[in-house]
Amino acid sequence: MGFTAIWISPVVKNIRSSGQDGDSYHGYWAQDIYQVNTNFGSAADLVSLSKALHSRGMYLMVDIVTNHMGYNGCGDCVDYSIYNPFNKQSYYHPFCLIDYSNQNSVEQCWAGDNTVSLPDLRTEDSNVLSMWSTWIKQLVSNYTIDGLRIDSAKSVDKAFYQPFQQAAGVYAVGEVYDGDPNYFCDYQNNLDGMLNYPSYYWITQAFQSTSGSISNLYNGINTLKSACKDTTLLGSFLENHDVARFASLTSDYALAKNAIAFTMLADGIPIIYQGQEQHFSGSSVPNNREALWLSGYSTSSQVYPFIATLNMIRKQAIKQDTGYLTYKAYPVYSDASTIVMRKGTTGSQVIGVFSNKGSSGSSSFTLSSSASGFTAGQAVTDVLSCSSYTADSNGNIAISINAGAPRVLYPTSKLSGGGLCGGSGSTSGTPTTIKTSTVPGGCSTPTAVAVTFTDKVTTQYGQTIKLAGSIPQLGSWNAANAVTLSSAGYTASNPVWSGTVTLPAGQAFSYKFIKVNSDGSVTWESDP
Repeated sequence: MGFTAIWISPVVKNIRSSGQDGDSYHGYWAQDIYQVNTNFGSAADLVSLSKALHSRGMYLMVDIVTNHMGYNGCGDCVDYSIYNPFNKQSYYHPFCLIDYSNQNSVEQCWAGDNTVSLPDLRTEDSNVLSMWSTWIKQLVSNYTIDGLRIDSAKSVDKAFYQPFQQAAGVYAVGEVYDGDPNYFCDYQNNLDGMLNYPSYYWITQAFQSTSGSISNLYNGINTLKSACKDTTLLGSFLENHDVARFASLTSDYALAKNAIAFTMLADGIPIIYQGQEQHFSGSSVPNNREALWLSGYSTSSQVYPFIATLNMIRKQAIKQDTGYLTYKAYPVYSDASTIVMRKGTTGSQVIGVFSNKGSSGSSSFTLSSSASGFTAGQAVTDVLSCSSYTADSNGNIAISINAGAPRVLYPTSKLSGGGLCGGSGSTSGTPTTIKTSTVPGGCSTPTAVAVTFTDKVTTQYGQTIKLAGSIPQLGSWNAANAVTLSSAGYTASNPVWSGTVTLPAGQAFSYKFIKVNSDGSVTWESDP
């Protein structure tokens, strides 16, 4: 799908037990932080994983838990001698259950229950900090780790984080499980970044139904930008192992695609939880922690290629705009069902159009030049559908939302080399020209016509279907210049590639479909 990093579960040895949150396979009930969890493999396996990722130019992020250990039993009967290195009761807070309305209780009392208790470490103590710092420095070095996700971050003394992160020497994102932007953002005074829970709540509420609140999302984004030190260092997500899968809230794919696109093109680091690309629908623990292999690792689901295209869009935006990652996105338009976001330096800006219309809904509106930054006569492409727009004489663009699908508008001049909509490399579709301009009185004879081509053919991951023909618009029989069709509607039961091309009116031509493999080799369609 084009991701450049993976985030894996905690790798340390865990207790063996089961509780209301499932079995200890998840890695959050530590016993010995200097041994690896053999359920996942050996230390050598982890080294091999790290090397394999780095050889592909990818990064490794590892989940860690500094707040607590795990115990198979009640909080009053813990045998502290089983732990390494925190093997004395003095390393822990006295047992008490958390009162989440009290911050001291959140930091000093215990999570878990009396089946599996989670002994809470005194992270405010210098000796505990020193032991954690020694360990994390060694862990990062031994396995060449590039980033950390810190579990239960709001349950740890805030002063713990800066020296701990300094010892780690890599980026760290904390789990601050709270939707209040002011409470949440305060943690960025101590952490590099946090998983963006406030936005998660606003995005979910906005897109889980056709009556969701766009206004709360609009206002929330602006509030978060003001409250947080740097929203571009947050982790942007829609699903994880602690929350309901989005597909458990609605079966509407259009709503899901809007929510996914919003999170992936927002400020910060986009995170996709495994199974999200398969549209898994588990609502609570452990049902929202489905094994990925149960899906057969399908690459032809509706969501998989959609996410891959979003990654291509983001990669191209970063390539064309050195300021894209640090540019803070902001809403430029909204109505009861639509929000438009702008991110990126003028001239290379990405304009995201998101709605909760749903699969049966459509609408249209005019996006002003002052909102989008597009100029008079500028060519713009929706890189999700590969539809082309031309701004009118005032720089305005008439936007249509069809079947509730999101749109991502990008300057056509910036597409070259990105593998999107006619650029080099495999693409997601072909252009349909849509012009918005003021036409003087009178009519003219049409000189061009939009023609839709469809090829029903089963393909494998990495393969692309293109359209080659006898005229320049179809590449003049040159496979390198052929038009790439879109797999947006491709499913296992209906493997259709399609695209619309604007061709000269009244001109006869010949064409063939070609299949391009991941290695660049080409197979031409047989003669009829």
